[in-house]
Amino acid sequence: MSILEALRLALRRLRTNALRTALTALGVIIGVASLVALLAVGQGTQAALTNRIASLGTNLLNVSAGASFTGFLRGAAGSASTLTTTDATSIATISGVAAVAPEMPVSSVVVVAGRNNDTTTLTGTTPDEAQVRNYQVQYGTFLSPLDVAKGLRVVVLGPATVTALSQTPDQIVGTDVDINGIPFQVIGVTQPKGGGTALSNPDDFLFAPITAVQALFTGGTTLRSIAVSVANSGDIPYVSSAITGTLRTNHNLAATASNDFTLTSQTQLLAVASSQAATLQHFLIGIAVIAMVVGGIGIANTMLVSVRERVREIGTRKAIGARRRDIGRQFLVEATIVSLGGAVVGIALALLVTGPVGHAVNVTATPSLKGMALAFASALVVGILAGYFPAQQAARLDPTEALRYE
Repeated sequence: MSILEALRLALRRLRTNALRTALTALGVIIGVASLVALLAVGQGTQAALTNRIASLGTNLLNVSAGASFTGFLRGAAGSASTLTTTDATSIATISGVAAVAPEMPVSSVVVVAGRNNDTTTLTGTTPDEAQVRNYQVQYGTFLSPLDVAKGLRVVVLGPATVTALSQTPDQIVGTDVDINGIPFQVIGVTQPKGGGTALSNPDDFLFAPITAVQALFTGGTTLRSIAVSVANSGDIPYVSSAITGTLRTNHNLAATASNDFTLTSQTQLLAVASSQAATLQHFLIGIAVIAMVVGGIGIANTMLVSVRERVREIGTRKAIGARRRDIGRQFLVEATIVSLGGAVVGIALALLVTGPVGHAVNVTATPSLKGMALAFASALVVGILAGYFPAQQAARLDPTEALRYE
């Protein structure tokens, strides 16, 4: 019997039990839809993480203060007073450094505009923050050297902060807001970067001159971090080494002493983000594979029942000349058709649900051809494996016994 003949017989048989065929294919439909959708969500998550890190700045190096110790108790990273504005000035003289932005964040400040308020982070910094962290201004201006030199009480707001204050960017520029009860004039609002979450939003912040923040909120000249933009990505290893040497010299550290600061690069952040995204994607694929396996078990179970129901048919066909491979081929083709049919429906379902699923987890998810091809190939394998044993069982039936079967 040819493949085309087996295909014709299989389709006719499956149409006879259309409801059972549809229910059997349901497991594969769910598995394929899950595989395509979850792959898209995983890829969207990885892209979002990469874009989020890229939005932090170009060729970025971040120097963080070390941890403080109280007795034997170690504080959080950045809690020690190991970085100063002198360190930032020294780093700016290193060859290959494009810009340096000293940073002194003050968390959980309350900003009030009229009757509205928001709790956010105030960061004292310099005009180079815009270049280092890749911020663009949509209304007004960014901080200026004069603002820093005079310690003026001016502030730049993130767009999410403006929204939280029930204001619009064009209206709030030029007005005054209170930060922990101290009045500041709004001089600018930045362009939105997006990609934020409820816990971390790159558009929810306040930037003020570092001199004003140190004088009014923190005191002293210490910094929490120093953001460094490197002119060329190929110079990052050299600049990292030079920064380490400069800071160790500034801090009078002995040759055997550990660094009292932490230096991280954008490349490291990207590597960590990619690793986390890959782990998440593998986990999601594992869930989809389990659904596919369950679908395959359903097909195998249905085909075994079908063999039992069609014992006399098998015996009759063998008695009039059908070979073992003809019988086995028919059942194998039936199982494969059920699986591939489920794959087609599953891919169509995935095209409908992937977007809403991605929106629910706040990522842009689009089904890929690679994901759909993988799902289709997986369904083909599942169909063949699920149909192989029932096909062999049908092929091995003795025609004499099969004809006497009741």
